[in-house]
Amino acid sequence: MTDLPRIALLPGKHKRAKQGHPWIYANEVAMTPEVKSLPAGTLVSVDNSGGEPMGTAFCTPQTLVVARMLDRRPNCPFAAAFVAERVERALALRSKLFAEPYYRLIHAEADGLPGLIVDRFGEGLVCQLNTAGLELHRDAVLEGLQQVLEPAWLLLRNDSSQRALERLPSLVESLLGEPPSPLEITENDTVYLADVAGGQKTGWFFDQRLNRAMVAELAAGARVLDAYCYLGGFGLLAAKAGARHVTLLDSSASALELATAAAARNGLSEVVTAQQSDVFEAFEAYAKEKRQFEVVVIDPPAFARSKKDLPAALRGYRKLARLAARAVAPGGFLLANSCSHTVDAASFLQETSRGVQEAGRNARILRATGASPDHPTHPHLPESAYLKALLLHLD
Repeated sequence: MTDLPRIALLPGKHKRAKQGHPWIYANEVAMTPEVKSLPAGTLVSVDNSGGEPMGTAFCTPQTLVVARMLDRRPNCPFAAAFVAERVERALALRSKLFAEPYYRLIHAEADGLPGLIVDRFGEGLVCQLNTAGLELHRDAVLEGLQQVLEPAWLLLRNDSSQRALERLPSLVESLLGEPPSPLEITENDTVYLADVAGGQKTGWFFDQRLNRAMVAELAAGARVLDAYCYLGGFGLLAAKAGARHVTLLDSSASALELATAAAARNGLSEVVTAQQSDVFEAFEAYAKEKRQFEVVVIDPPAFARSKKDLPAALRGYRKLARLAARAVAPGGFLLANSCSHTVDAASFLQETSRGVQEAGRNARILRATGASPDHPTHPHLPESAYLKALLLHLD
């Protein structure tokens, strides 16, 4: 086995890594000229300040997160066999969790492959390689995936904002076959339609699967509002569960077109209406019209992409909760969501509660949940618990 280049941690800076944190920051590493000259994404062995090996990592010395741990063994080769072993482990877990092959297969650090996102859509895969290490070892990643799954098509959605932090180009490319357009997705016994090449992220949000089912349990006979609906994930399942009427609200005409087509595919067109509008403006109009719903879902995009955005984001969540609470009929339900990883659960709860109170409503929390289990949380990386969902019952 060939020895890899080595990086050493500074004295006293090894504790987080030793305890299992997968990231090593620039202020924890002895940034020698040799380390600084390493190409982005170089596979390295990591030592503590005393020279004791701590494992193998991808190293990008030009970024805040200098190293991302791959394995606790030093000089561990990163090849297709390594990737395939991690993929097989992740596949075994998802196969126990889900009856059909529609799920997030690889969720980055939590599945032992830092920066790698793989969503499985039946016979095809959509992948994001979000770090320089994965980009440099792209062939090994793709070969490992194909060894285990033999997909009919494989699409790279390398257009995430995270790649910019690693100074990587943004691009979308089909490496194997072509995904259907639109693509049918089966979830909770409902068919949805997605554009995996041009839609948001990887084309679909598997992370809300269980929260959609939770809302559907409350939908029978109700007027339901699915705000920031995207492809109608919450609303179509609510309609299938017996909602009296569902309003799909989003600013994207293309997303609403797919959502309404999926409503027709499921035989739900008579109870589903699409409304293209800015969500804040729509809520203001509902207030003037005194229009209310028994179930309201607000699932906005991330309001905070970095810590500097946090104050404005918290104000935004409070305002959105205030507007949404006014649209909830007495005795109705509000599901408020945040996918901003920089907004912690306590802050989101505080701002949502303040917004509901400012609307003059009393509420109780029925559930505080997160992402579905195909999006596991790394126990030492709180940022990976990015999704917060609060189900409230309003007087």
